[in-house]
Amino acid sequence: MKIGLFIPCYVDALYPEVGVSTLRLLRSLGLDVDYPEKQTCCGQPMGNAGFERMAVPLARKFDELFKGYDYVVAPSASCAAYVRLFHPRLLSNEAVGTHKPHECEAAGKTMDLVEFLHDVVKVESLPAKFPHKVSVHNSCHGVRELGLSSPSERNIPRFNKMIDLLKLVEGIEIVEPERPDECCGFGGMFAVEEQAVSARMGLEKVRRHMATGAEYITGPDSSCLMHMQGVAQKQGLDIKFIHVAQILSAGL
Repeated sequence: MKIGLFIPCYVDALYPEVGVSTLRLLRSLGLDVDYPEKQTCCGQPMGNAGFERMAVPLARKFDELFKGYDYVVAPSASCAAYVRLFHPRLLSNEAVGTHKPHECEAAGKTMDLVEFLHDVVKVESLPAKFPHKVSVHNSCHGVRELGLSSPSERNIPRFNKMIDLLKLVEGIEIVEPERPDECCGFGGMFAVEEQAVSARMGLEKVRRHMATGAEYITGPDSSCLMHMQGVAQKQGLDIKFIHVAQILSAGL
């Protein structure tokens, strides 16, 4: 099994340690992992802002770069979801532009790190140690587009793939906030266009996490963690933030 590692642009620029932790974790499991150095943004910022045509060349480049791998794994639920759900439509509609439709091969192989470890590798043990109390943040894309956890609005048995993996870490205490799948208010363009609402949502979410007594907040998206961390720092709130990949690889 050959894995293509996709590191989203904001992770590469702001949280490179998340990418390093992801690579270290995958290789520790005996997986053959490659990092294509010519990778770029997946196009999600353009698509979310209403400029889908600008995302088409990026989707085409992504597919050409990653189509030869068995799986494409990213430490980002939102980027993995964008590739898997939107790239096929973007490339099938290329006929309305200057290119013919492009067969999309990589999108169906693209997965978030958590779902890949949980559903494909089916990890049963990890050597990681993290003796801290951690509150789990479920990002919207992860819950409702990738099925990383059960959405509260559906009458189905509760599950959480991230918590299943975290339970394999020695010394960790896992907690969840009230209203566990409520949005933190980031949403990319939403945080810019509705700044006051976004900031208030972030503050309320951080307060709910802190009410659990947790030392850390973790999640599958550095973007959500970045938003909440900014809110917490501005308000002087004493809580730390860490990507789930960093916990699962702690001590490696």
